[in-house]
Amino acid sequence: MSSGSGPGRLVLAATPLGDARDASQRLRDAMATADVVAAEDTRRLRSLAAALGVAVTGRVISHYDAVEAARLPRLLDDVRAGRTVLVVTDAGMPAVSDPGYRLVAAAAAADLPVTCLPGPSAVTTALVLSGLPAERFCFEGFAPRRDGERRRWLAGLAAEARAVVFFESPHRLADTLATAVEVLGGGRAAAVCRELTKLHEEVLRGPLGELAQWAADGPVRGEITVVLAGAAPAEAPTVESLVGAVQERVADGERMKDAVAAVAEAAGVKKRELYAATLAAGGS
Repeated sequence: MSSGSGPGRLVLAATPLGDARDASQRLRDAMATADVVAAEDTRRLRSLAAALGVAVTGRVISHYDAVEAARLPRLLDDVRAGRTVLVVTDAGMPAVSDPGYRLVAAAAAADLPVTCLPGPSAVTTALVLSGLPAERFCFEGFAPRRDGERRRWLAGLAAEARAVVFFESPHRLADTLATAVEVLGGGRAAAVCRELTKLHEEVLRGPLGELAQWAADGPVRGEITVVLAGAAPAEAPTVESLVGAVQERVADGERMKDAVAAVAEAAGVKKRELYAATLAAGGS
């Protein structure tokens, strides 16, 4: 444990997703020596400590979403007083769809030391197990619960070129995947990862249409992480495919020369070629 006149430090630590053997030695040491342990669920913390054979000797407090803001001032005071404050969530990395980011932001604003003990993350674990291209990806947290919001969210991902990772509850998965088929198409490649690192780990890979049918046949149980393949690059328009857009603008009263210039610039094609194609198609 640390104490003294200088500031202590805030430590965010990743905890195992399911298999306690994934705990790092640094996590074990931190759990045993921290002055304060802020845990999303204190019962889960005690269970993990027992599984690891670690005695937690510091002060243990709950630190979940509803109390995170209220706990913040005292935790910062603990760091200022020279104490080590360890933050852990139920599984995975704090602040990634779990409590922690408010505390980190406040500690950074107060110029207090902050560090992280890296380790398990459902986001990257699902990404590498998905079998989908993962050079670039984005994380979307939990899918929206309401149908309208979920549709708008999925529509915003329609052209996303990066792989998309998100969490979903098992009882909403079927609805979310069915809506994804409607918005993104049943052929979009995806993976549903269930109970990662646990006894009943399961990864289903395939087009969205097949995965939606699997979820509909349910029931689905466990913690779910979904990975969507990035959208395929849009094909560059041909000059011939743009003739109709020019003709529509001309029909609305625009001069052909101006219509060609506007359409060609927007599509990135040569004006001369588009003008010739429009004339050949009967433009004037």
